Amino acid sequence: MTETTTEQGISTAIIVHDDRVLMIRRREREGKLLWALPGGGIEAGETAEQAAVRETAEEVDLKVEAVRSLGERVHPQTGRHMSYVACEVVGGEARVADEEELAEVAWIRLDEIPDYVPWGLFGPVQEYLDETLNAGE
Repeated sequence: MTETTTEQGISTAIIVHDDRVLMIRRREREGKLLWALPGGGIEAGETAEQAAVRETAEEVDLKVEAVRSLGERVHPQTGRHMSYVACEVVGGEARVADEEELAEVAWIRLDEIPDYVPWGLFGPVQEYLDETLNAGE
């Protein structure tokens, strides 16, 4: 029996729709984090992309499809291993589906992100949002 000391990785979905990105407000803060991108633990045998799609469905009742990986890092606030996956909406309306974990969902404009995440997003995520959310202008 092999024991693993590594904490479960977290996969985060970056979901852009109508020039906005989906953010969720958790009921409990995780460190300084209150508003976050949808996501959660990667289960055994699951890829980061599969976890992002599954967690999005569980948390906000939105059907998404993974488009591409935006990178990985150890989160500076939580110390958790994070994977970031760009996703697109294929069905449903975002709502609080997991009422135990979530308090609220919001579609945020690019210029509103600093109000929700004052310390800034992971570089590649911010770059992706800059490209994607400014494309329509």
